[in-house]
Amino acid sequence: MSADEQSGHPEQGVQVVRTVLGDVAPGELGVCDAHDHLFLTSPQLPGQELDSVEAAARELAAFRAAGGQSVVQWTPYGMGRRAVELPGLARTSGVRIVAATGLHQAVHYTPELLSALRAEGLDALFVRELTQGIGDSGVRAGLIKVAGGFHGLDAHAHWTMTAAAGAHRATGAPIAVHLELGTGVLDVLDLLCGELGVPPGKVILGHLNRAPDLDVHREAAAAGAWLAFDGPSRAHHATDWRMPDAVRALAEAGHSDQLLLGGDTTTAAARSVNGGPGMPYLLRRVRPRLARAVGEELADRMVTVNAGRAFAVAWPT
Repeated sequence: MSADEQSGHPEQGVQVVRTVLGDVAPGELGVCDAHDHLFLTSPQLPGQELDSVEAAARELAAFRAAGGQSVVQWTPYGMGRRAVELPGLARTSGVRIVAATGLHQAVHYTPELLSALRAEGLDALFVRELTQGIGDSGVRAGLIKVAGGFHGLDAHAHWTMTAAAGAHRATGAPIAVHLELGTGVLDVLDLLCGELGVPPGKVILGHLNRAPDLDVHREAAAAGAWLAFDGPSRAHHATDWRMPDAVRALAEAGHSDQLLLGGDTTTAAARSVNGGPGMPYLLRRVRPRLARAVGEELADRMVTVNAGRAFAVAWPT
């Protein structure tokens, strides 16, 4: 573990990634799953919650055995992040973990909770979790997670993205966006980068594999955003078999340095320790398939160099 990671206080102005054990240099992430979940609960996932510490530990061990070295957990506020458990899991597994603040779609929360957050001030909550810690856990988030809707942005998305932009301005934190079935890409960029002034290089667009519209992908990449291909091996999404084509097209257009790869395990049944593909599948099957299509160098860059750069921030001191 580096001195920065032990102290949590990097040299001022240096770009670092904020992990649950402290801040590290981007290159120290190693082989990174850029979008996944160790814990996740929602009324939308009855009976499939990711809420077992023991299962999370086993999944991390399996990921580590497959060559994984870091995981970015996109689970936002109010969805069972279990932040207090993350440092112990990181130490035991040897896998670096990055936690998130932010807010998902309204359907994942009660009206009472959303009313309370409006009264508190959402951007203030995000800033506090990025700079001071999540609740009483002492764990600081390293990114802001928000969500769009299906081919559009509702009032809730406008509220959460406006708050995320404010928190970004205060901290420099990257904003990771759940795109519903991979749609609404350009609406998100119009709002976050156009209206709210967030630099495109601080926006990470998730689930692009679910809507493999190559023209939209190229437009988003040309704007300067990060493009995450995550959630592989889902039979009802155009994922594994279309993703190499999308990556190849973006690389040929000059956007190799903006591409990320993630697993996005969202249900207990999807975990490898429960018989699903889980986090190891990303390295066991997806990465080799991608390497055959676009070459080892690009496949490696997506899970190492690019991930470190995407989540690196010169945090305020």
